[in-house]
Amino acid sequence: MRLGIIGLPNSGKTTIFNALTRSNRPTGAVSSGKIEIFTAVVPVPDPRVEALIAMYKPKRTVYTTITYTDIGGLEKGIGAGGLNGALRNELQQVDGFLHVVRAFEDDNVPHPEESVNPARDVSTIDTEFILADMMIVEKRLERLADDVKRNRVVNKLAAEQETEIMTRFKAQLDQELPLRDIEVTEEDMKIVRGYGLLSVKPIVVIFNVGEKMRPPSDFLSGYDHQNTALVSLQGKVEAEISQLDGEDAQMFLDEYGIKEPSARRVIWASYELMKIQTFFTVGEDECRAWSVNIGATAPQAAGVIHSDLARGFIRAEVFAYADLMRVGSEAELRKVGLFRLEGKEYIVKDGDILNIRFAV
Repeated sequence: MRLGIIGLPNSGKTTIFNALTRSNRPTGAVSSGKIEIFTAVVPVPDPRVEALIAMYKPKRTVYTTITYTDIGGLEKGIGAGGLNGALRNELQQVDGFLHVVRAFEDDNVPHPEESVNPARDVSTIDTEFILADMMIVEKRLERLADDVKRNRVVNKLAAEQETEIMTRFKAQLDQELPLRDIEVTEEDMKIVRGYGLLSVKPIVVIFNVGEKMRPPSDFLSGYDHQNTALVSLQGKVEAEISQLDGEDAQMFLDEYGIKEPSARRVIWASYELMKIQTFFTVGEDECRAWSVNIGATAPQAAGVIHSDLARGFIRAEVFAYADLMRVGSEAELRKVGLFRLEGKEYIVKDGDILNIRFAV
């Protein structure tokens, strides 16, 4: 999963990037609108992996990872004229966004709008994405209509399907509402994915607060968009804590009343929003966590491990992490009937432990 960190200048994007990735990039620079991209790959903390390590004592352990990309260059008014190719390319490549919104006061860090107003800033980025998408949708509809008029349509059915989708998108955007609010199927996305639409992507809105924690409801009410999560983080504090280890980090977390580090909270919010879950493969050689879409079948999960496993899938040996921890061993799972063989139609569940039988 790749998430783009976005926000208006001086919202604290880099601070949040540091908090999430344990990086130490310099902060405080005033944006000039220049596109700046910084990326970090972070292992997903999962206590279940630690428990599996203790049980199997593997030679190798692999966590799932999440990629954060800090994308600079977004400013008010940028969407109306169409995003430039480099910026659009970066925004298009991510699976979803972490929208950092300034909710802290600091006279030494000027706000581009000269006042701190989180609700306004959330609306600003939403509007820029809607305007940028509108330009693409309108141009595509004009091109489709022109192709039909000039009898240049090679696949009439495909053109009709795309026209229907784009017309539905335009109706949504005309209401100044993001595309993530409407039902968009995977088939729809296959047709329009190449256009780089932005408002269709899920968003975690992160309110970057000061030293005193405040809930998202303090800054935004009635914001009921779909595929959207709201989180408050003490960005500066958590960025500093992220540079510490063990007892020192826990001491500061306790001092500021932070129950769980920001990296974990944002990851879980992102997983839920992106409809992603975790399954495991275990053994003496390796214990490994894998991420897969909720609703994936056993062959699809096998394909995440290796394409050969999906191609030659026969059966999946399946048992649940929770059952393993409860009874204490695979042998005991077999005795009590909790070790199962599942076929191609099996829907993988979060926490499943799989061993794929295959033949190529």
